[in-house]
Amino acid sequence: MIRIHIKRNVSEDKKEELKRLVNQLRSITMGTPGYIAGETLTRVDKPGESLVVTKWQSLYYWNEWFKSKKRAEIQEQIDRLLGEETHYEIYEYD
Repeated sequence: MIRIHIKRNVSEDKKEELKRLVNQLRSITMGTPGYIAGETLTRVDKPGESLVVTKWQSLYYWNEWFKSKKRAEIQEQIDRLLGEETHYEIYEYD
């Protein structure tokens, strides 16, 4: 099992648009083979910073999702909105 951490910084005026796009991603992720769960956390001491954490059965399933056209289309919109590429951290359970 793996966990993906996706950290984003967004200005207050773009916060709602980011939320809408992340919710779109989440809704198409549900039911994707290998997807287990996900959550979005907002940093208390740094306004505008959020962390999306998802769990996948294996790196294989994450990579399949990562390569999907649907995901890439929405992710492109997120990156344009934020003005930077999204970075991913992949962790494996011991």
